[in-house]
Amino acid sequence: MAYFSMSFTLIFRSVSIYFLVLFLLRLMGKRQIGEMQPFELVITLIFADLATIPMADSSLPLIHGIIPILTLSILHYILSLLLRKFNAMRSIINGKPIILISPNGIDFEALQKLDMNYNDLQELMRGCGYFNFDEILYAIMQTNGSLTVLPRATYAPATPNDLNIKVPEVSLPIIILAKGKFNNENLKIAKLEKNFIINELKKENITDLNTIALITINTKGKMYIQPKKGEFILKEIDYNGDGNW
Repeated sequence: MAYFSMSFTLIFRSVSIYFLVLFLLRLMGKRQIGEMQPFELVITLIFADLATIPMADSSLPLIHGIIPILTLSILHYILSLLLRKFNAMRSIINGKPIILISPNGIDFEALQKLDMNYNDLQELMRGCGYFNFDEILYAIMQTNGSLTVLPRATYAPATPNDLNIKVPEVSLPIIILAKGKFNNENLKIAKLEKNFIINELKKENITDLNTIALITINTKGKMYIQPKKGEFILKEIDYNGDGNW
């Protein structure tokens, strides 16, 4: 009996801490690890360490784990507020972007400050789609550790504007059906009725919604239909919605 009681206690503590940390991390934003500023990464790592202690040690009151986590959350909020208001403090806490490649070439001193070598720089460049140093006009190391590249004009991808070609604006698709079930909220946004979609599917000899994995529609009336088995279907529909999402 004591064993089951102990197990239930650990489960309850684990679930409680999990949802608390999840809630607080959601408040911090949706950045990925590689996009975090240094102070955000530090707080996240400490969160993980603090959360494991009350989960595993039932002799420690749960509140002893909750209070430090809440304290760090408040600290994160205060720091974020101060960083938005004071540029000087932002430079101290987050650092400054550093130019690694300029029109004159590679800045060796900047590489040394970041404890980087040429292989590290090449790896980051390849991640940006560039393999030769002479292709890059500027390469800037951002404060979150990502590399931003401005290519030389001769190596930059051509755009329709460069070629004087007029192209229609990009249209954002939204999901109106997934795994055989309609997304009522998106149907309302698109101002579409279920029967309209069902009739369009019948034109493609699709009568069972459960055979459909995904349907999206964009503001131009282009419908993408992905069956659970087989190739996708792309069709233009007579769309009378506003197309303002």
